[in-house]
Amino acid sequence: MTIDIDSIIFWQWGSITLNATILFSWLVMALLVLMSWWVTRSLSEEVRISRWQNLLEVLVSAIQDQIRDISRQQPAQYLPFIGTLFLFVALSNLLAIVPGYRPPTASLSTTVALAIWVFVAVPIYGISQQGLRGYLKQYVKPTLFMLPFNILGELSRTIALAVRLYGNMMSGTVIVAILLGIVPLFFPIVMQLFGLLTGMIQAYIFAVLAMVYIASATVAHQKRVAPAEQEQDESANTNIKQKGDKQHG
Repeated sequence: MTIDIDSIIFWQWGSITLNATILFSWLVMALLVLMSWWVTRSLSEEVRISRWQNLLEVLVSAIQDQIRDISRQQPAQYLPFIGTLFLFVALSNLLAIVPGYRPPTASLSTTVALAIWVFVAVPIYGISQQGLRGYLKQYVKPTLFMLPFNILGELSRTIALAVRLYGNMMSGTVIVAILLGIVPLFFPIVMQLFGLLTGMIQAYIFAVLAMVYIASATVAHQKRVAPAEQEQDESANTNIKQKGDKQHG
């Protein structure tokens, strides 16, 4: 059993190579597009809806609730990116039950690509919320001395995000490969089912961590606004109290 799926070559012409990672990544993306079209082609606002639409609404609502709980912001602007990350990783891992299929998330190149997208999305969302100057100020807080450490922190958490997903998915593949050589019947099936559960958990963790990193870049703006709003509320409460005292007097 070949563990490194990057080394599985399906087609090659000169320097152009189609390996298992690319092929199965395209397969997952094609399935997501087809499933999205199939579910959304006949959406209804009636009381009775199809099972697929019901499943879609439950899934979207669950992702929105998670985004709202993590960021304390409206989830609409984050839903397309976070939802796509979750669905891609989840479907990639879920298809592992198909014979001959190898999850692209078991390749370091795939997990690094996903982590880079998160790395790029963090400043994009941060700048959109705080502006370029406000976002860059975070790197020199509390002092300018922290600038290199904050930059290293951004890079290290991106690497950790990629290696965490790759390590968990690769470890499952290695364990199944070992058990196939030792006990070829019962235990590999059990580990395959356990791997499906682990894959879904890893998809959830990856999406949650991506949202945490994005929220950390946008929450500063919310904190700056909150004290001003609190002062206005306190001032309004003081005025109401003073008017009430005058009326009683």
